[in-house]
Order: sequence, then structure tokens, then C-alpha cells
Amino acid sequence: MDRADDLRIGPISPHTHAVILSEALPFMQRYDRQVVVVKYGGHAMGDPALAECFAKDITLLEQAGVRPIVVHGGGPQIARLLDRLQIKSEFADGLRVTDAATVEIVEMVLAGSINKQIVAAINQAGGRACGISGKDANLLIARKLERRVRDPLSNIERVVDLGFVGEPESVNPRIVEVIAGGDLIPVIAPIGASRDGVTYNINADTFASALASAMKAMRLLLLTDVAGVLDKSGTLIQKLTVSEARALIADGTISGGMIPKVEGCINVVESGVAGVVIINGKVPHAVLIELLTKHGAGTLIERD
Repeated sequence: MDRADDLRIGPISPHTHAVILSEALPFMQRYDRQVVVVKYGGHAMGDPALAECFAKDITLLEQAGVRPIVVHGGGPQIARLLDRLQIKSEFADGLRVTDAATVEIVEMVLAGSINKQIVAAINQAGGRACGISGKDANLLIARKLERRVRDPLSNIERVVDLGFVGEPESVNPRIVEVIAGGDLIPVIAPIGASRDGVTYNINADTFASALASAMKAMRLLLLTDVAGVLDKSGTLIQKLTVSEARALIADGTISGGMIPKVEGCINVVESGVAGVVIINGKVPHAVLIELLTKHGAGTLIERD
């Protein structure tokens, strides 16, 4: 039995099929014609069976009346190609520096091979996807990302130069609205250009968050390699308000790398997005479980 077979549910009766479909109806009505931005990344992208599940989920959502928009990452794929081309990566304060040679590879991999693989998978699943990047129609104007760090010994703050790594300056979602309005599924590579034409690599979470905010999306789903926010006993917290999330950061329940992720979710919610969900993308059909069942699949953060 191959990996794809492992992801399939065993035989169920026609009655059970009907019950499952009927229970999904109110959720389909909730998200009818609503924008749902999905950030697709992590190890799920490297698993062919999970990639097939994702493509089917996105296709089903679109055909059920939802307006899904996919923003994808591709860090592991970029790293592998850089290794094959023997392009050495430099790091500053633990962060990869994207020099001129590297940003060419990043754009080639993200806007080229990965973007078109996802488009092809959705099309193969019966959908109609259209691949673009943030450079198309000036979807996302970027500026150079400035990262400041403070030396713990001297307490002196310095600027870390990450090269061609950017952050959103402005978002014009018109091209995305046109594509989605034509019953197509936008698939977007997180590459942007500055006002003077310089290409920048942008973190996929940051890109998806900026786009969801600009479009006042109903949901932003962040597919990651973790289940979501856990309480102190390690149990998944299914729902948090903004104030509850801040309290968990203050008392240390939310710690480490989850702090900036949750703080980013809070910013997105406060910008007008109805809710942000941190989901484990390694769970088969996690997108459908989150949107079309009462159980959900991760941690939903919404306004108070």
C-alpha cells in the first residue's frame, strides 16, 4: 500500500456519505462567495499524496462557491537547488542573506517551478488555477526589510543586512479579484518588486497576511508544520480571541517561535480579517476539516 492509499478513508456507507455532506451544508453557506486566503508551505508541499489532497480541497472549495486564494512558500526547494548549484548561503543573526545570485534562484523556483506545479495539481484535480507572483500588475509593492538586533552584552542595536529580502509596502489586489472573479483560482508566489523595480523575496506568511488584510478576507489559513497553539499541558487550543492570545503570550504559554506567528495573526485580525487559523498542513484534508466541519483543524484567532 502506498502513501496515497494511507490517506484515503476506508469504505463507508451511502448513508454516512449523505450525513457528512448534509453536515457540511451550513459551513458552505457561511463561506459562500467569501474570500479565503490559504498560505501553503511546510513539509506538506514535499509530500505528493498531501499535495494531491491539498489540490482537491482547494478545487472543492472553489466549486462549492468559496473564493480560495493560494499563497505558497518553497524554502526547502530553494535550499536544495542552491546546494545543487553550489551557491553558498550566508547567514546573519540566524537569518539567510539573499544576495543578487540567490534572489534570481528564489524567483525562478517560486514563480517558476513550484508555482506551476501547484497550478498543474489543481487543474489535474478538476479546478482552473492561474499562477502569478506579487510582481504581476503591481500586486505587491515591496521595500527592503530592515531587521534590527540588540547585542545582549553591549546592549547596542545594529541593523542586519539581509540583502534582497523584502516586506510589503502596499498591496493592490485588483489582479487577484479579476482572476477570482473569472471563476479561476489564483496561485501566488511571494515575490515582489520595489517602486524602482528591485526584486525582493518575501516571507510567505507575511505576503499572505498582507493580501488577506487588503482583501478583508473571511479567513486566512496558515498551513504550517505544527498543530496550532497548545496550552501548558500540550493540548491544542481550538479558539482564541485577540485578548486571550495576548494573555497567553504574557504568561508564557505561547513562547518561542510561536510568539511572532501569533502576533502576526493578531495584526491580521485587527486589520479587518474575520479570523486567522494556524493549521498543521501535514494532516490530510486539513483545509476542508477546518472550513467545512464543526471540529476545525487548528487554532482559530478572532477578534474579541
